[in-house]
Amino acid sequence: MKCVSLKGKKEFEILETPEPISKDGMVVVDVKKAGICGSDIHNWTLGEPKGLVMGHEFCGVVTDPGSREDLKVGDRVTALPISPCGNCSACETGNPQYCKDTWNNALGLSLINPGALAPKTSIRPDMVLKVPDNVSDEEAAMVEPTAVGLHAVHLADIKIGQKVLVIGGGIIGLVSAMFAKKEGASQVAVSETNMARAKKAITLNVADKYYDATDENMIKEVLEDTKEGYDVVIECCGNDKAVTSALINVKPGGTVVLVGVATGAISIPTVLSVTRELTVKGAIAYTKEEFQTCIDLIADGQIEVMKFVDDIVSLEEVQKAYERLTSGTDDAIKILVDPNKA
Repeated sequence: MKCVSLKGKKEFEILETPEPISKDGMVVVDVKKAGICGSDIHNWTLGEPKGLVMGHEFCGVVTDPGSREDLKVGDRVTALPISPCGNCSACETGNPQYCKDTWNNALGLSLINPGALAPKTSIRPDMVLKVPDNVSDEEAAMVEPTAVGLHAVHLADIKIGQKVLVIGGGIIGLVSAMFAKKEGASQVAVSETNMARAKKAITLNVADKYYDATDENMIKEVLEDTKEGYDVVIECCGNDKAVTSALINVKPGGTVVLVGVATGAISIPTVLSVTRELTVKGAIAYTKEEFQTCIDLIADGQIEVMKFVDDIVSLEEVQKAYERLTSGTDDAIKILVDPNKA
C-alpha cells in the first residue's frame, strides 16, 4: 500500500509499504480520514525522523479487532495515539499524557508505529474508542486536536467573566478559544502573526478580538482593553517570542498555560513570572476521559468542529497541504487527508 513518508526537511515522498497486521493484539483499521497536526509540522520542518509516517489524528473502520472482544469488523473508531506504560504514578492517577513512555511508541509520532497517512494502520487496543453513528469520519478525525484544547482549558481553570488571550491562531489555539468561551469567558482574544488567520478567528465566532503579534503596540492595546492584562493566557506556539508575550500580557497573579511545544531551548524573562507571582502550567495532550468527552460533545451537537476544516486532500497532495499551512499568509486552519482519494 502507499504511504506518505518523511524524506527530509520540508519534504515528503510516497512509498510502498506492507499492510499492517494484528500483532500483540493490535487493532487494524482502514483509514477514512486523518488530520495534519502542528506537531507534524515541527517534524516536517526539521525533516526528522526520516521515514516517519505521520497521522495521529484519524477515523477508521475496523478490519481486524485484535484483542478487543468488544470490537467487530466494520466498527468505526478513533484512538488516543499515545503509548503509556499503565503502571507509573501518572497512569495510575488517570494522567497518561505525562507518563515517561507515552510518546516512545506513539502512533504516527514514532518510527515503530506508522500512522494514518496510509490506507491502513494498526493501533494499540486499549487506546481505541468507538465512534457514534451520528459523528462523521471528518468529525472523528478532529477529536484528537479538540481534546488538546479541552485539556488546556481545563488546566487554565477559567472562571465565568474572566478575560482570556490565546496566542496562536492554529487549530489548537482556536479550539482552546472555543472552549474558553464555552467555560464562560467574557472576552476571548487571539494573537497571531498571520492576519488572515487572526481575522478568521472572529468570523468563526471563537474570538471577540484579535491582535497583530508583530505590532510593537500590542502591549499598550492589551492594557487599554484589560487595564492590567488578561486573567488567563493560553500559549499555543512554543517559541520564545510567544511565551514572552504570554508572560507580558497576563495580569499580575494571572495564569499562563503553555501548550505550544518548543523543539529546542528558548529564552524567556522568568523575572516576570516571579515578580508578578504568575501561575505557569504546562499542558500536553489530554486524558482518556477528555478524549471521550470530545467525542460526546461532537455527538451531542454541543461543539462544532467542521467549521475549522478548510480542505480534504489525497496522499499525493499532502506536501502542498503542509506548504499551505506554513505559508504565513493563507487562512487555512485545518486540512484533513483522505488516503483513499484519487
